[in-house]
Amino acid sequence: MVVLATKCYVGGDARERALDSFDSLVRNDVGELDVEWTIDVREDDFVSVELDGEDATVAANVLAETWGEITPEFEDGETYVGTLDSWDDDGWTLDAGNGERVRIATDELGLGTGSATQIRDRFGVVQHTPLRFVAGEAPHLADATRDRLYDWTREEGAGRVNVNSATRGEVRATVNRAGHANDIVTVERLGLLEQSIVCPEDTDPPGLLASIGSYLRSELKCVLTG
Repeated sequence: MVVLATKCYVGGDARERALDSFDSLVRNDVGELDVEWTIDVREDDFVSVELDGEDATVAANVLAETWGEITPEFEDGETYVGTLDSWDDDGWTLDAGNGERVRIATDELGLGTGSATQIRDRFGVVQHTPLRFVAGEAPHLADATRDRLYDWTREEGAGRVNVNSATRGEVRATVNRAGHANDIVTVERLGLLEQSIVCPEDTDPPGLLASIGSYLRSELKCVLTG
């Protein structure tokens, strides 16, 4: 079994849709291997996949590489994945599974000036987004995560709108329903229920957020370039 660093925290029909979507994603990743799988959600909302078959180990490695893996313990200096659980002006707290909360102080975010709350707003990091961190006495965000967030503010186009509590398909459908299908470049998957809508130069991210916000029971945040 592999426990993946992405959560399913919605209920009812939304939960069923999310798990159906995840099953399709697993099939895309490992469907050609000699393996069968069963998907479950743990009490802490992290998604687990039970694998059986000749290629079970290979499949587990593929899924861990794609989604990140929740591990029972940490080694100093090694990189792991947690999801953004909470925040305040002094830092971010990541849920690393198994009851472990990893506190990353503002100075260890490595994302420029301002309080941790201001930094979260500036980079549009919605709750539950998977983030890589380096374990140790003073945990810090991994370079790969810092680079990714900085890239959001430097890429071509007007910026992004980040969303949680919805699958990629649901976000695409919402954009279409709101009449903005031609106003986005793509919807990038950050986690099972965390997505990033990439906006072209002539789209106003705050305007897009306002337009689709009434359709989604989600946290939405803008990332502006320039």
